[in-house]
Amino acid sequence: MIRLVALDLDGTLISKTLRVSDRVKATIGRARQAGVAFTMVTGRMFVSARPFAQAIGIEGPIVCYQGAAIYEVTTGERLTHRPVPPVVAERIFIQAATDGVRALGYEDDRLYTEANDGYTKEYTNLARVEAHVVPSLVESFRGRASTKVNCVTDLERADAYVERLKALLGDTAYVTRSQPQFVEVLEAQVDKGRALSVIAEYYGASLEQTMAVGDSWNDVPLLSAAGFGVAMGSAPAELREKAKAVVGSVNEDGVAEALERFVL
Repeated sequence: MIRLVALDLDGTLISKTLRVSDRVKATIGRARQAGVAFTMVTGRMFVSARPFAQAIGIEGPIVCYQGAAIYEVTTGERLTHRPVPPVVAERIFIQAATDGVRALGYEDDRLYTEANDGYTKEYTNLARVEAHVVPSLVESFRGRASTKVNCVTDLERADAYVERLKALLGDTAYVTRSQPQFVEVLEAQVDKGRALSVIAEYYGASLEQTMAVGDSWNDVPLLSAAGFGVAMGSAPAELREKAKAVVGSVNEDGVAEALERFVL
């Protein structure tokens, strides 16, 4: 029996229109009335994710920054935080600048960049957050951790850049992709799957009693950890291989389909 449902946000709960469909809202409401708890597991900042959590009635904890931070929706309190260590963040900032890739840093749920250019706006337009421009990320974050580091690059370079950062950082960090053009770096022991275990414990549920729904590369650990993993129809092959079921795309209300088929 599913007691906890963990939903990715972009491409899963919301489409590019940045709204939760009426069918999905209604189906989540039916599941909540049946006693099922919900959480959100996203790469977004808390300030960016919170309105969507509130829109579907979540009041408890949600996972942000790919698992690097967990926040309480109602109070805004940060419950856990595992940022990228300063020395690792500095290596990424230097390498990104050398490679001509736009790096983004994060501290206290604020976004920092060296230029409010097209790459930064690709992120801020999606997340609906303000970018704080600084002369140098290396100097601004010297001796300070960054919750995560996002390297925004061209779509055709993203695959290769994932491998470049993995080679550079080795086991000192976890490298993944959220959006196709976003190469994200987390503390080595951070991922969505590990964060799900914290949420499950909060609700007194075992991982076997959880269902997770996702659509992208960064959701592989999430679906691997959950008792029942569901991939959206738009998911890459790497995620579909980890899923126990595949549902329609976000535009086809795949989340509602997953709840109707496997929970309700």
